[in-house]
Amino acid sequence: MIQLTMLGEPTVIRTLLAIDGALVRGALSLVLAAEDDISVVAEVDRGDVVTWTIRTRRPDVAVVDLDLVEGLPATDSCPLLVLAAPRRAGSLHRMLTPSRTVGVLGSDVPPQRVVDGIRRLSRGEPVVDADLVLAALHRDSPLTQREAQILSLTAGGAPVSEVAGSLGLAPGTVRNHLGRIIRKTGGRTRVEAVQVARDAGWI
Repeated sequence: MIQLTMLGEPTVIRTLLAIDGALVRGALSLVLAAEDDISVVAEVDRGDVVTWTIRTRRPDVAVVDLDLVEGLPATDSCPLLVLAAPRRAGSLHRMLTPSRTVGVLGSDVPPQRVVDGIRRLSRGEPVVDADLVLAALHRDSPLTQREAQILSLTAGGAPVSEVAGSLGLAPGTVRNHLGRIIRKTGGRTRVEAVQVARDAGWI
């Protein structure tokens, strides 16, 4: 489907693919190459080059993995079509800001859904995956505010003594909280608890 400008000239949607995984990225690139109104102007597989690529290649839409786009400045970006697994749905709220145009789709949707999403975003239309929204709504955090504080500090590499000092708690109290946090997240270690909480958007 070719879009036309007001002068009747065809519009080609310049698209960036920022996807971690050569197989998936290559397959999607082939699908997009078959579309007359979409041109892939760049492909990247690292989050640290997404901003630079957007600035230099000036895409109209960027299709990005959630893992690669976290930390991208909201004020220096084109419209983003974010692909996220349902287990990461809770992290999507970090991407949604008034200064950024974002569409979201599940990472396992058929390629044609991505094609349609690119076109809709380029026209300023919303792109929302209902399954991801439902997954996010059912991932309310089981952590208390204090537990979230402790886990956030732990995620930054702070030892128990430092966490205790910064929150005015006894080290034993912090250890007790960490034990409850591990049970609530279903992890086996603090590292796993941090990963589960980050994936779900709890911290």
